[in-house]
Amino acid sequence: MILSGQKIRSRLGKDIFIEPYNEEQLNPNSYNLRLHNELLVYENNSLDMKKSNDTKKLIIPEEGLLLEPGKLYLGRTVEYTKTDNYVPMLEGRSSIGRLGLFIHVTAGFGDVGFSGYWTLEIFCVQPIKVYPEVEVCQIYYHTIDGDYDKYTSGKYQNNKGIQPSLLYRDFE
Repeated sequence: MILSGQKIRSRLGKDIFIEPYNEEQLNPNSYNLRLHNELLVYENNSLDMKKSNDTKKLIIPEEGLLLEPGKLYLGRTVEYTKTDNYVPMLEGRSSIGRLGLFIHVTAGFGDVGFSGYWTLEIFCVQPIKVYPEVEVCQIYYHTIDGDYDKYTSGKYQNNKGIQPSLLYRDFE
């Protein structure tokens, strides 16, 4: 079952943590998260799953940054989230998708116990200007049935910023 907005609010500070929290970002069954002003892009056109791929940082100025189609951008949420006892899920907002900007097309499934900023996979089908602090995605929470272990992977847990793929660690 998906938690309602009222249930999300009632669980804040107990087993759902969203910092900073703004009541205006709460929806009937989700909470909108904002885009931070930093992006990462991979420096090479050809990436290797077994290696750490170099990235460079871009800053989104207040007047916006024009994204190019065919390029993967990695961003992060302004909000830090932590979830105990619920499965966090992330989806792009429909208003954003209707502009051809895809936020977090894959890997929107979080684990019970995840703590950190969400790294966003950002891709556009045509040039589009993005702005810092815009509400680009929404987090929602599922209940979990049965015994479970909390997420403890050192790969992305307690991150401080945008996380490029660390898949290469699986091959070490």
